[in-house]
Amino acid sequence: MNKTLFLWLFVACLLSSCSLKKDKLPDDSSAAINTIAVIIDDQLWNGEVGDSIRNKFASPVLGLPQEEPLFTINQYPVKLFEGFSTASRNILIIKKGNENKFELKENEFASPQNAFHISGKTSFEILEILQKNAPDIIKKMRAIEITHNQKIIKDSLLDSKKIQKKFNIDLLIPSKYEYVMRRRNFIWLKSEITSGNNSLIIYQIPWKSIRPNYAVNDIVKIRDSVGQLWIHGSAPGTKMVTEEAYSPYFSKTTLFGNKTYETKGTWQMKNDFMSGPFISYAIFDKAHRRILVLEGFCYAPSKEKRDLMFELESIIKSIQIKK
Repeated sequence: MNKTLFLWLFVACLLSSCSLKKDKLPDDSSAAINTIAVIIDDQLWNGEVGDSIRNKFASPVLGLPQEEPLFTINQYPVKLFEGFSTASRNILIIKKGNENKFELKENEFASPQNAFHISGKTSFEILEILQKNAPDIIKKMRAIEITHNQKIIKDSLLDSKKIQKKFNIDLLIPSKYEYVMRRRNFIWLKSEITSGNNSLIIYQIPWKSIRPNYAVNDIVKIRDSVGQLWIHGSAPGTKMVTEEAYSPYFSKTTLFGNKTYETKGTWQMKNDFMSGPFISYAIFDKAHRRILVLEGFCYAPSKEKRDLMFELESIIKSIQIKK
Protein backbone atom coordinates (compact mmCIF):
# COMPACT_ATOMS: atom_id res chain seq x y z
CA MET A 1 0.00 0.00 0.00
CA ASN A 2 2.71 2.44 1.04
CA LYS A 3 4.84 1.43 -1.95
CA THR A 4 1.92 1.99 -4.33
CA LEU A 5 1.21 5.42 -2.81
CA PHE A 6 4.87 6.38 -3.03
CA LEU A 7 4.98 5.31 -6.69
CA TRP A 8 1.94 7.42 -7.56
CA LEU A 9 3.41 10.45 -5.76
CA PHE A 10 6.73 10.00 -7.58
CA VAL A 11 5.04 9.82 -10.99
CA ALA A 12 2.88 12.87 -10.20
CA CYS A 13 5.93 14.91 -9.16
CA LEU A 14 7.83 13.82 -12.25
CA LEU A 15 4.96 14.81 -14.57
CA SER A 16 4.54 18.11 -12.74
CA SER A 17 8.27 18.84 -13.06
CA CYS A 18 8.23 18.10 -16.78
CA SER A 19 5.19 20.29 -17.26
CA LEU A 20 6.78 23.19 -15.40
CA LYS A 21 9.98 22.80 -17.37
CA LYS A 22 8.08 22.78 -20.65
CA ASP A 23 5.91 25.76 -19.73
CA LYS A 24 8.68 27.79 -18.13
CA LEU A 25 9.24 31.05 -19.98
CA PRO A 26 12.77 32.20 -20.83
CA ASP A 27 14.51 34.36 -18.24
CA ASP A 28 14.45 38.11 -18.70
CA SER A 29 17.38 39.43 -20.72
CA SER A 30 19.71 41.43 -18.49
CA ALA A 31 22.68 42.23 -20.73
CA ALA A 32 24.25 45.68 -20.96
CA ILE A 33 22.91 47.93 -23.67
CA ASN A 34 24.31 47.49 -27.19
CA THR A 35 26.21 44.25 -26.52
CA ILE A 36 26.39 41.06 -28.58
CA ALA A 37 27.35 37.57 -27.40
CA VAL A 38 29.22 35.93 -30.28
CA ILE A 39 29.45 32.16 -29.90
CA ILE A 40 32.28 31.00 -32.14
CA ASP A 41 35.36 28.80 -31.82
CA ASP A 42 38.71 30.56 -31.45
CA GLN A 43 39.99 29.23 -34.78
CA LEU A 44 37.19 30.98 -36.68
CA TRP A 45 37.26 34.04 -34.41
CA ASN A 46 40.97 34.62 -35.01
CA GLY A 47 40.63 34.30 -38.79
CA GLU A 48 38.69 35.91 -41.63
CA VAL A 49 35.29 35.11 -40.09
CA GLY A 50 36.18 36.95 -36.88
CA ASP A 51 37.55 39.90 -38.88
CA SER A 52 34.28 40.10 -40.81
CA ILE A 53 32.22 40.06 -37.61
CA ARG A 54 34.31 42.83 -36.06
CA ASN A 55 34.22 44.94 -39.23
CA LYS A 56 30.43 44.71 -39.47
CA PHE A 57 29.21 44.70 -35.87
CA ALA A 58 31.91 46.78 -34.20
CA SER A 59 32.23 49.38 -36.95
CA PRO A 60 32.41 53.02 -35.75
CA VAL A 61 29.09 54.68 -34.89
CA LEU A 62 28.33 57.46 -37.37
CA GLY A 63 28.29 61.01 -36.06
CA LEU A 64 30.40 60.58 -32.92
CA PRO A 65 33.52 62.75 -32.47
CA GLN A 66 35.59 59.74 -31.37
CA GLU A 67 35.45 56.18 -32.67
CA GLU A 68 33.12 53.96 -30.65
CA PRO A 69 31.85 50.54 -31.79
CA LEU A 70 28.30 50.01 -33.00
CA PHE A 71 28.07 47.05 -30.59
CA THR A 72 30.31 45.79 -27.80
CA ILE A 73 31.21 42.19 -28.70
CA ASN A 74 31.74 39.43 -26.14
CA GLN A 75 33.12 36.24 -27.72
CA TYR A 76 32.69 32.74 -26.26
CA PRO A 77 33.87 29.36 -27.67
CA VAL A 78 31.09 27.00 -28.73
CA LYS A 79 32.07 24.32 -26.18
CA LEU A 80 31.62 26.74 -23.29
CA PHE A 81 28.21 27.77 -24.57
CA GLU A 82 26.54 24.46 -25.46
CA GLY A 83 24.20 23.28 -22.73
CA PHE A 84 23.93 26.72 -21.17
CA SER A 85 21.65 29.67 -21.82
CA THR A 86 22.65 33.32 -21.98
CA ALA A 87 20.87 36.49 -20.93
CA SER A 88 22.15 38.49 -23.89
CA ARG A 89 19.45 40.13 -25.99
CA ASN A 90 21.52 39.58 -29.14
CA ILE A 91 23.39 36.33 -29.80
CA LEU A 92 25.35 35.37 -32.90
CA ILE A 93 26.09 31.62 -32.99
CA ILE A 94 28.53 30.68 -35.74
CA LYS A 95 30.06 27.27 -36.42
CA LYS A 96 31.04 24.92 -39.20
CA GLY A 97 28.44 22.28 -40.03
CA ASN A 98 27.17 19.82 -42.63
CA GLU A 99 24.95 22.41 -44.26
CA ASN A 100 24.85 26.12 -45.01
CA LYS A 101 22.19 27.68 -42.80
CA PHE A 102 20.97 31.01 -41.48
CA GLU A 103 18.22 31.06 -38.88
CA LEU A 104 16.77 33.54 -36.39
CA LYS A 105 15.29 32.10 -33.18
CA GLU A 106 13.48 34.67 -31.07
CA ASN A 107 13.50 34.34 -27.26
CA GLU A 108 15.46 31.07 -27.40
CA PHE A 109 17.28 31.46 -24.07
CA ALA A 110 15.89 34.75 -22.67
CA SER A 111 13.22 37.31 -23.44
CA PRO A 112 13.41 39.53 -25.37
CA GLN A 113 16.17 38.03 -27.48
CA ASN A 114 17.42 37.53 -31.03
CA ALA A 115 19.53 34.39 -31.49
CA PHE A 116 21.05 34.26 -34.98
CA HIS A 117 22.38 30.83 -36.00
CA ILE A 118 24.86 30.67 -38.87
CA SER A 119 26.56 27.51 -40.07
CA GLY A 120 28.58 26.70 -43.16
CA LYS A 121 30.65 23.89 -44.56
CA THR A 122 33.66 26.16 -44.98
CA SER A 123 34.84 29.55 -43.72
CA PHE A 124 34.18 31.02 -47.16
CA GLU A 125 30.55 29.89 -47.07
CA ILE A 126 30.10 31.31 -43.55
CA LEU A 127 31.51 34.62 -44.81
CA GLU A 128 29.00 34.64 -47.68
CA ILE A 129 26.09 34.11 -45.28
CA LEU A 130 27.40 36.88 -43.01
CA GLN A 131 27.83 39.26 -45.92
CA LYS A 132 24.30 38.65 -47.17
CA ASN A 133 22.50 38.86 -43.83
CA ALA A 134 24.54 41.37 -41.78
CA PRO A 135 22.44 44.47 -42.65
CA ASP A 136 19.22 42.75 -41.59
CA ILE A 137 20.85 41.31 -38.45
CA ILE A 138 22.08 44.77 -37.41
CA LYS A 139 18.65 46.27 -38.08
CA LYS A 140 16.96 43.67 -35.84
CA MET A 141 19.61 44.04 -33.13
CA ARG A 142 19.22 47.81 -33.01
CA ALA A 143 15.42 47.49 -32.95
CA ILE A 144 15.46 45.19 -29.92
CA GLU A 145 17.88 47.53 -28.12
CA ILE A 146 15.62 50.52 -28.81
CA THR A 147 12.63 48.60 -27.42
CA HIS A 148 14.64 47.58 -24.35
CA ASN A 149 15.75 51.17 -23.74
CA GLN A 150 12.17 52.40 -24.03
CA LYS A 151 11.06 49.76 -21.52
CA ILE A 152 13.64 51.10 -19.04
CA ILE A 153 12.43 54.65 -19.66
CA LYS A 154 8.84 53.63 -18.86
CA ASP A 155 9.89 52.73 -15.30
CA SER A 156 10.25 56.43 -14.44
CA LEU A 157 8.59 58.89 -16.82
CA LEU A 158 8.64 62.67 -16.95
CA ASP A 159 5.25 64.39 -16.98
CA SER A 160 5.16 65.45 -20.63
CA LYS A 161 1.80 67.27 -20.66
CA LYS A 162 3.56 70.52 -21.63
CA ILE A 163 4.95 68.80 -24.73
CA GLN A 164 1.59 67.21 -25.52
CA LYS A 165 -0.18 70.56 -25.28
CA LYS A 166 2.36 72.47 -27.39
CA PHE A 167 3.13 69.92 -30.13
CA ASN A 168 0.26 67.42 -29.96
CA ILE A 169 2.64 64.47 -29.49
CA ASP A 170 3.43 61.81 -26.90
CA LEU A 171 7.03 60.94 -25.98
CA LEU A 172 8.63 58.55 -23.49
CA ILE A 173 11.05 60.80 -21.58
CA PRO A 174 12.88 59.71 -18.41
CA SER A 175 12.05 61.65 -15.26
CA LYS A 176 15.73 62.67 -14.92
CA TYR A 177 15.16 65.20 -17.72
CA GLU A 178 14.04 68.71 -16.74
CA TYR A 179 12.50 71.55 -18.73
CA VAL A 180 15.18 74.15 -19.43
CA MET A 181 13.31 76.45 -21.81
CA ARG A 182 9.81 76.76 -23.25
CA ARG A 183 8.94 79.17 -26.02
CA ARG A 184 6.10 79.45 -28.54
CA ASN A 185 7.34 76.72 -30.90
CA PHE A 186 10.35 75.44 -28.95
CA ILE A 187 11.04 73.25 -25.92
CA TRP A 188 14.44 72.28 -24.47
CA LEU A 189 14.91 69.49 -21.90
CA LYS A 190 18.16 68.51 -20.23
CA SER A 191 19.50 65.67 -18.09
CA GLU A 192 22.60 66.36 -16.02
CA ILE A 193 25.32 63.70 -15.96
CA THR A 194 28.79 63.64 -14.43
CA SER A 195 30.81 66.38 -16.16
CA GLY A 196 28.17 67.05 -18.81
CA ASN A 197 24.59 66.71 -19.93
CA ASN A 198 22.17 65.18 -22.42
CA SER A 199 19.69 67.48 -24.16
CA LEU A 200 16.51 67.07 -26.16
CA ILE A 201 14.98 69.92 -28.16
CA ILE A 202 11.64 69.96 -29.97
CA TYR A 203 10.42 72.58 -32.42
CA GLN A 204 8.24 72.87 -35.48
CA ILE A 205 8.77 74.74 -38.75
CA PRO A 206 6.61 75.42 -41.84
CA TRP A 207 5.82 72.54 -44.20
CA LYS A 208 8.11 73.65 -47.05
CA SER A 209 11.09 74.73 -44.93
CA ILE A 210 13.20 71.75 -46.08
CA ARG A 211 13.55 71.26 -49.82
CA PRO A 212 14.11 67.65 -50.99
CA ASN A 213 17.04 68.55 -53.27
CA TYR A 214 18.74 70.72 -50.63
CA ALA A 215 17.74 68.82 -47.50
CA VAL A 216 21.13 68.73 -45.74
CA ASN A 217 21.86 72.41 -46.36
CA ASP A 218 18.38 73.43 -45.21
CA ILE A 219 18.57 71.27 -42.07
CA VAL A 220 21.97 72.74 -41.12
CA LYS A 221 20.77 76.31 -41.69
CA ILE A 222 17.63 75.74 -39.63
CA ARG A 223 19.42 74.09 -36.70
CA ASP A 224 22.09 76.82 -36.72
CA SER A 225 19.39 79.52 -36.62
CA VAL A 226 17.72 77.71 -33.70
CA GLY A 227 21.09 77.49 -31.93
CA GLN A 228 21.72 81.19 -32.48
CA LEU A 229 18.31 82.05 -31.11
CA TRP A 230 18.02 79.76 -28.08
CA ILE A 231 21.12 77.64 -27.30
CA HIS A 232 24.00 79.67 -25.88
CA GLY A 233 27.04 79.04 -23.71
CA SER A 234 27.78 80.76 -20.43
CA ALA A 235 29.99 83.43 -22.05
CA PRO A 236 28.50 86.33 -24.07
CA GLY A 237 28.42 85.87 -27.85
CA THR A 238 28.42 82.06 -27.76
CA LYS A 239 25.92 80.02 -29.75
CA MET A 240 25.50 76.43 -30.93
CA VAL A 241 26.34 75.76 -34.59
CA THR A 242 26.91 72.68 -36.73
CA GLU A 243 30.57 71.68 -36.92
CA GLU A 244 31.80 72.87 -40.33
CA ALA A 245 34.85 70.58 -40.53
CA TYR A 246 32.73 67.40 -40.85
CA SER A 247 29.77 66.91 -43.17
CA PRO A 248 26.72 65.49 -41.35
CA TYR A 249 25.50 61.97 -42.14
CA PHE A 250 22.10 62.07 -43.80
CA SER A 251 19.52 59.34 -44.40
CA LYS A 252 15.80 58.88 -44.97
CA THR A 253 13.60 56.89 -42.63
CA THR A 254 10.03 56.74 -41.28
CA LEU A 255 8.74 57.71 -37.84
CA PHE A 256 5.13 57.07 -36.84
CA GLY A 257 4.27 56.51 -40.49
CA ASN A 258 5.71 59.84 -41.66
CA LYS A 259 8.59 60.54 -44.01
CA THR A 260 11.56 61.58 -41.87
CA TYR A 261 15.06 62.93 -42.51
CA GLU A 262 17.71 61.67 -40.07
CA THR A 263 20.87 63.75 -39.65
CA LYS A 264 23.86 62.86 -37.48
CA GLY A 265 26.89 65.04 -36.89
CA THR A 266 28.80 67.14 -34.40
CA TRP A 267 28.01 70.54 -32.96
CA GLN A 268 30.23 73.18 -31.42
CA MET A 269 29.66 76.26 -29.32
CA LYS A 270 30.92 79.18 -31.36
CA ASN A 271 33.39 81.38 -29.45
CA ASP A 272 33.70 78.64 -26.83
CA PHE A 273 35.37 75.23 -26.47
CA MET A 274 32.25 73.08 -26.02
CA SER A 275 31.30 70.47 -28.62
CA GLY A 276 29.68 67.07 -29.02
CA PRO A 277 27.48 64.84 -31.20
CA PHE A 278 23.89 65.43 -32.27
CA ILE A 279 21.13 63.40 -33.90
CA SER A 280 18.21 65.16 -35.57
CA TYR A 281 14.91 63.89 -36.98
CA ALA A 282 12.84 66.15 -39.25
CA ILE A 283 9.39 64.56 -39.41
CA PHE A 284 7.05 65.59 -42.23
CA ASP A 285 3.78 65.58 -40.30
CA LYS A 286 1.37 65.61 -43.23
CA ALA A 287 -1.76 65.60 -41.08
CA HIS A 288 -0.79 68.92 -39.47
CA ARG A 289 1.08 70.38 -42.50
CA ARG A 290 4.24 71.00 -40.49
CA ILE A 291 7.77 69.70 -40.11
CA LEU A 292 8.36 68.56 -36.55
CA VAL A 293 12.03 68.52 -35.52
CA LEU A 294 13.28 66.46 -32.59
CA GLU A 295 16.99 66.65 -31.87
CA GLY A 296 19.19 65.15 -29.21
CA PHE A 297 22.67 66.40 -28.42
CA CYS A 298 25.24 65.53 -25.85
CA TYR A 299 28.03 67.31 -23.99
CA ALA A 300 30.24 64.80 -22.21
CA PRO A 301 33.93 65.56 -22.86
CA SER A 302 35.27 62.85 -20.53
CA LYS A 303 32.77 60.08 -21.39
CA GLU A 304 31.99 57.65 -24.18
CA LYS A 305 28.91 58.93 -25.96
CA ARG A 306 27.44 55.97 -27.86
CA ASP A 307 24.93 54.94 -25.21
CA LEU A 308 24.11 58.54 -24.25
CA MET A 309 23.13 59.26 -27.85
CA PHE A 310 21.31 55.93 -28.08
CA GLU A 311 19.12 56.99 -25.15
CA LEU A 312 18.18 60.17 -27.04
CA GLU A 313 17.43 58.14 -30.16
CA SER A 314 15.20 55.82 -28.12
CA ILE A 315 13.28 58.79 -26.72
CA ILE A 316 12.73 60.35 -30.14
CA LYS A 317 11.66 57.05 -31.73
CA SER A 318 8.96 56.62 -29.08
CA ILE A 319 7.02 59.50 -30.66
CA GLN A 320 3.29 59.23 -31.23
CA ILE A 321 1.56 62.05 -33.10
CA LYS A 322 -2.03 62.67 -32.04
CA LYS A 323 -4.77 63.29 -34.57
